[in-house]
Amino acid sequence: MITSQCLSIGPADAEIALLQWGERGKPPALLVHGTGFVAAVWEEVARELASTHTVYALDRRGHGVSHKPDAYHFLDYAEDACRVVDALGLRDVYGIGHSAGATDLLLAAKLLPGRFRRLFVMEPTVMDPRAACAGGLSGESLARVEGTLRRRAEFDSTDAVFERYRVAPAFADWTEASLRAYVRHGFTALDDGRVRLCCTPEIESAILRPIYEAMEQVYVGDARGNPFGSLAEIDCPVRVTTTAKSGPIYWEMARRAVSLIPRVSTFVFEDAGHCVAQEVPAAVVEAVREFAISAP
Repeated sequence: MITSQCLSIGPADAEIALLQWGERGKPPALLVHGTGFVAAVWEEVARELASTHTVYALDRRGHGVSHKPDAYHFLDYAEDACRVVDALGLRDVYGIGHSAGATDLLLAAKLLPGRFRRLFVMEPTVMDPRAACAGGLSGESLARVEGTLRRRAEFDSTDAVFERYRVAPAFADWTEASLRAYVRHGFTALDDGRVRLCCTPEIESAILRPIYEAMEQVYVGDARGNPFGSLAEIDCPVRVTTTAKSGPIYWEMARRAVSLIPRVSTFVFEDAGHCVAQEVPAAVVEAVREFAISAP
């Protein structure tokens, strides 16, 4: 069985942690997880892809053992992905991302033209700047962002986390291997033997605010502006996927992405929800491989 090895790039105050499956020398694939998770949730997908690719997955900023700064804008994440590509000297990268992690790759492809061969993005977080709305978040979305602060962060053990999450609706359809990988790598041990979320409720709340702003078409960005118009400049083929069991907002954001990206195709996973790679990893591997050999 192919196992992962740990890597990192950057200084301690800006470190990005990575996992690598397979030896270097094969075409590179870069996997980027969604909000709240860690690189290890790709374990089942990455092991299979490692037969044909050198597979890397990163802990996004604020997650896992990567750095935890104050800035969580979309371009911050995209620039982190670019740092990984540059530090590892990767070219002709097959980018595979989920949710906000998919957005990281879309924006990185524009920032590093010519470095990505293809992008396979599962329900990316996207707004259409051509239809931007004025004002801030709705009360409902603001309540959801603030509600994250009440998420339980500490448990007696990783076994206790697994037992709790195994029956939680959000993880009900995850494979056991994917959930155990998340529990093992998404929590850090405390001095008293308990464990705590690496992506704390405070960090996750800060991360979610721009995501909800993008959902509601009110995201304006920081001094760098709104980056979503640049999706029209992506120079590689992109496959945007959705799932039959996710929600309308994910289908809507995928539609926005398709309307902005020039060389785009679509795919639907019929028997999965939003966390498709952790629910039906074999189906994701098959779809990723099919897109890899499709016409450019």
